[in-house]
Amino acid sequence: MKRYFLAVLFAASVLGVSALTKEPIRFGDFSNWVTRDITESKVIGGKHKTLYEIGPKTKITGNKPYYNMGGSPWATSNVYAKVAGVVKGSNAVSPATINGNTVCKVEAKMEHVKALGIVNMDVMVAGTIFLGKLSEPVTSTKAPFSKMEMGIPYTKRPKALVFDYKVDMPNVNTRVRSTGLGPKKTLQGRDNAEVYVLLQRRWEDEKGNLYAKRVGTGRERYSRSIPWTKNHELPIHYGDITKASFYKPWMGLLSGEKAYYAYNSKGKLVKVQEVGWDSADAKPTHVLVMLSSSCGEPFVGTEGITLYVDNVAFGF
Repeated sequence: MKRYFLAVLFAASVLGVSALTKEPIRFGDFSNWVTRDITESKVIGGKHKTLYEIGPKTKITGNKPYYNMGGSPWATSNVYAKVAGVVKGSNAVSPATINGNTVCKVEAKMEHVKALGIVNMDVMVAGTIFLGKLSEPVTSTKAPFSKMEMGIPYTKRPKALVFDYKVDMPNVNTRVRSTGLGPKKTLQGRDNAEVYVLLQRRWEDEKGNLYAKRVGTGRERYSRSIPWTKNHELPIHYGDITKASFYKPWMGLLSGEKAYYAYNSKGKLVKVQEVGWDSADAKPTHVLVMLSSSCGEPFVGTEGITLYVDNVAFGF
């Protein structure tokens, strides 16, 4: 009997069998994609760019702002930008094939721009997908979080975020900061791919300011290459976790410059300031899920870090 039990455990680890009941996130199997054809301005070369979004299979032609389609809760870091009248497309999220299945690929890459055929500009872009929305067209590189609505309404209390994934990690311990507005800067320290799930209880004051308490936290960073792994479980810990042995400073509250944004009841995109840790039995109002090829600040990353992900679900 002992040998049989050990054999079952070994088989489960190899096959990636989850012990949890999974509630798939809509479009989280990444089998369907929206394809967008963007034409960049002639001043930067007039190239045709293909941008991908997570949603029902369809094609959009032309320089048009994208809005989540078909009930998809997913947004990406792929953007149609129009800065000072100049159109630029950026794509760091795309479909890929692993073991015959279509999965989501997010990668850190350098976007190269040549203005008027003379001036070269490089922008470091991190591939990211998240539950929420992106406001297009993006009109500036300032305060990138202020263009994103992060999180969707959600009131359940899952035990984990469950997903299949793979990480390709270059063996370097430096990052590059490049905004396109000045010279590149090499920074010491290893960048990581990252996945998180955060549960919040939000409320709004009479002035339209949004606040939240953190109900649940699940956050992982990956500093090395990881082979294709099925049914990985990212545990969600409820209540104040600051005294827990697994706690890291980057699991902390999102406030100040770290705060994400959401629309208030007046239709304005404002910061959601996390003001504390909620009780361990609190009921959330919103969930944030993000999967990214970088864990640093905007326009900082290591070219070549790639995260593949599939079958994202909540586990109960």
